[in-house]
Amino acid sequence: MKLNRPKRPMQSETIIALIDVVFFLLVFFMLIGRMDATAPFEVRPSTAQTGRDMPAGGITLAIAADGALALDGDEISTEDLDAELTAQLKQQPDLRLRINAHRAAELRHVLPYVTRAEALGLRDVVLVVTPERDE
Repeated sequence: MKLNRPKRPMQSETIIALIDVVFFLLVFFMLIGRMDATAPFEVRPSTAQTGRDMPAGGITLAIAADGALALDGDEISTEDLDAELTAQLKQQPDLRLRINAHRAAELRHVLPYVTRAEALGLRDVVLVVTPERDE
């Protein structure tokens, strides 16, 4: 007697291997691809220069945590600051402005003075920073 084995049903093509390949390609391109927006030109961010002496000369604008101003140690209002910087710039065309802001000062208290200095014609603005120390 001859036994007939039941025929196996035709296996449909498995796509598990294809899913693995697509997954590996996805991971590969995620690892080598850039996730940030790139500019159409080269951008090199500035680096902080710590451990070096401050540039000599110029005037220092101190900004308190609450936004109060002092120019070379004397308190000054925002309105008087423009006039004083303009007068100093007439005497010294290559005037350097150092901005020394309190660490708790918000950025909105600091950045407008950099813009003002540039608008008045100051070419050299130094932001004073203190490196963090491990304590």
